[in-house]
Amino acid sequence: QPKTKKTLGKTGVKNVVVVEGVRIPFLQSGTSYADLMPHDLARAALQGLLTRTSVPRDVVDYIVYGTVIQEVKTSNVAREAALGAGFSDKTPAHTVTMACISSNQAMTTGVGMIAAGQCDVVVAGGVELMSDVPIRHSRKMRKTMLTLNRAKTLGQKLSLISKIRPDYFAPELPAVAEFSTSETMGHSADRLAAAFGISRLEQDEYALRSHTLAKKAQDEGLLQDVVPFKVPGKDTVTKDNGIRPSSMEQMGKLKPAFVKPYGTVTAANSSFLTDGASAILIMSEEKALAMGYKPKAYLRDFVYVSQDPKDQLLLGPTYATPKVLEKAGLSLADIDVFEFHEAFAGQILANLKAMDSDWFAQNYMGRKSKVGAPPLDKFNTWGGSLSLGHPFGATGCRLVITAAHRLKKEGGQYGLVAACAAGGQVMVLCSSVFPW
Repeated sequence: QPKTKKTLGKTGVKNVVVVEGVRIPFLQSGTSYADLMPHDLARAALQGLLTRTSVPRDVVDYIVYGTVIQEVKTSNVAREAALGAGFSDKTPAHTVTMACISSNQAMTTGVGMIAAGQCDVVVAGGVELMSDVPIRHSRKMRKTMLTLNRAKTLGQKLSLISKIRPDYFAPELPAVAEFSTSETMGHSADRLAAAFGISRLEQDEYALRSHTLAKKAQDEGLLQDVVPFKVPGKDTVTKDNGIRPSSMEQMGKLKPAFVKPYGTVTAANSSFLTDGASAILIMSEEKALAMGYKPKAYLRDFVYVSQDPKDQLLLGPTYATPKVLEKAGLSLADIDVFEFHEAFAGQILANLKAMDSDWFAQNYMGRKSKVGAPPLDKFNTWGGSLSLGHPFGATGCRLVITAAHRLKKEGGQYGLVAACAAGGQVMVLCSSVFPW
């Protein structure tokens, strides 16, 4: 036996930086992207990233993409998009899914690979095309068709066909619902708002704030991550189309969308079905500097947490924020920029109340005191998912690059990104601006 053991692999953890991040415009489903496929959108985001950064394709070690409702023909959408964008067939690519934090998972997968010394350059991203989702035959019909495919004689085939009944043709549509509870996320949001005493008026006011701030950011050219996309056979799309500041009076006319007739969640204070894709270039710090890039931010610490998928489905940011702050050695007061995913206005407001409650911290989180609520003047000041849109698989990258851009513009040092997801899961990431 040797007296000394050899150390396998590289030792030490590398600093990981964001070099750049882009997204094609986020569009309401059923509009300009309606005739495309998910890999078309992802390819456009990748090409936009390549154009903006001029990074050589052969420098990229790995590509990771997130998506939620997968197109069955391109189940590994990362690979198909990468090949379409001109990356080498020698560049590995894989797809992850973790509901609304799928691109967060893609990013942190890349962070782990770089930190561990496996890669130096990773492209992460996410895509969702809600304009076209897979609709299945009923299970009875699927079983019959599979058996029919194996039938050898005409008699066997005719026998199977004769057993098909009208109800076999009823399609199975995908639903934004929890498999474990059979409850839609909208119902959970409505119950959460009721549990925390969030009124319809408060939710509409927050939604109006989101749209107003997004319109202001769009008009002032602050949404620098958006890259134009020439849609095949159509015009070039240059901006998000779901930003629509309304009035409290108009919003107040809408009926409850989920819990009828007394619910408070409506189409106006919920995020809408969105098509879109994003891509982000992350590197080890030394690689980025060696290549002459000016990184936008460090990706410091992140945590994933899970909780009860029924009563606390959307409360993940409350649970995860104190954990990531402790991990990073920071307090809430140290954070200059907050970017939280806005699934519903009621979900955001419930989290802010929970974060600011000693009672909730003590009775549900096993903590001595509250973490505190982020001040609104630092919170989602360029709009959020309620107004910009929410392609399930792509939002995480938007949150991170927006936080980086805001830190730079506002002269801040630390940013906190949080996003809740189906299954009662959440990801929170702490980043710091690169010291240029």
